[in-house]
Amino acid sequence: MTKEQLRKSTITILNQMGAAQRKKVEQQLHHQLVASSLWKNADTIGITISKGFEWDTNNLIKQAWEQGKTVCAPKCVPATKTMDFYAFHTYDQLEVVYYRLLEPDPSKTVYIPPASIDLLVVPGIVFDQKGYRIGFGGGYYDRFLVGFPNFTVSILHSSQLIESIPKNVFDIPVQHLITEAGLLLRKK
Repeated sequence: MTKEQLRKSTITILNQMGAAQRKKVEQQLHHQLVASSLWKNADTIGITISKGFEWDTNNLIKQAWEQGKTVCAPKCVPATKTMDFYAFHTYDQLEVVYYRLLEPDPSKTVYIPPASIDLLVVPGIVFDQKGYRIGFGGGYYDRFLVGFPNFTVSILHSSQLIESIPKNVFDIPVQHLITEAGLLLRKK
């Protein structure tokens, strides 16, 4: 299958998941991530504000705040398909942007350099055993991950994990995958 076919079929599977099952999976994913040494050792966490069929990140954000962690989210620059991360402490510091996404308002938040992000929670739709992912097709995270010096992780349901996905030379794998069953280390 092509990347687009894999993306569409996986979104269909995620959209067909019942509310009770979805909530149970989210609780398992959150527990697995928060219990990991990746999370425990991170002072600053980079994470997107979830939307639609994506796994909810709002409870993770709240939990990070409760634990005294700095939370930063990406601000996308569509003209260059790049992004910068900004720390925020309340949802009032976010703004609605294109595609109705919530992103930090740079005038109300503080820029966080990539090297200061201890753990980056990378979104995606389909993943393979080596940590390669299919996202939404914009390439924002692949550009950001070039030279990113710290830990990366993605949370996903086991139905989002396949043996192998088509790769391009600019695709960068995430280091760790967390499913409802636990932490998977990327195979080298």
